[in-house]
Amino acid sequence: MRFFFEISYNGTNYHGWQSQKNAVGVQQVVEEVFEKLFRKKIEIVASGRTDTGVHCVKQFFHADFEQELDYQLTIQKLNSFLPKSISINAIRKVKSDAHARYSAVERAYEYKITRVKNPFYQDYAYHYFKEINIQTMNKAAALLVGEQDFQCFSKVKTDVNHFICDLKTARWNQKGDLLVFTIVANRFLRGMVRAIVGSLLDVGSGKTTIKEFQCIIESKDRKKAGMNVPPCGLYLFNVKYPKRIFLDQ
Repeated sequence: MRFFFEISYNGTNYHGWQSQKNAVGVQQVVEEVFEKLFRKKIEIVASGRTDTGVHCVKQFFHADFEQELDYQLTIQKLNSFLPKSISINAIRKVKSDAHARYSAVERAYEYKITRVKNPFYQDYAYHYFKEINIQTMNKAAALLVGEQDFQCFSKVKTDVNHFICDLKTARWNQKGDLLVFTIVANRFLRGMVRAIVGSLLDVGSGKTTIKEFQCIIESKDRKKAGMNVPPCGLYLFNVKYPKRIFLDQ
């Protein structure tokens, strides 16, 4: 039987999601707790990999079990073993062929920027002090929407077959004292969101024009895009699946 687990975590002290030999990833911590609780090794597969220092509000991983699970009790036990920086929020039974990564139809990220230095945002938002024009950044962000090649925003060394993504939303909004960029797509490339944010900040600060931003997209050249902004401001915000894969609706 296959189950989806909803997870959130503070990524500050983790080297991303994926288990690594010489660094601690979120996956490793969760799998160790699973082994302790269920007394056997259980492999988990996530909807996506977050990089070092990136946070997660909601994503999913799947795991297979031979028996039914008591959702409330399992969540309670898992969270009692997990560190405070990681939380299991929900469990759902799914069809046997449902896959946390490949069944996902939409992913959403947020990137948070603070305009003033705030020690309480130190690990949770990027302090960007230059003057920026939000309206101009949104005009540039609108050019991202649709199905197109985003190779210029991808890390150079990556194992994907293509760079085509279908972007549904790309927009900046002021939320309280934070400037938040929301981006939604069917898939994302490695380093894509942070490179897009860096490029849009270049537009907002006047370093790059909207026309030049369009040329960057068309160039497919990572060297022409903006810098990768720090990971502390990035949050995997949501992952969506077709309703048909869930058995406990």
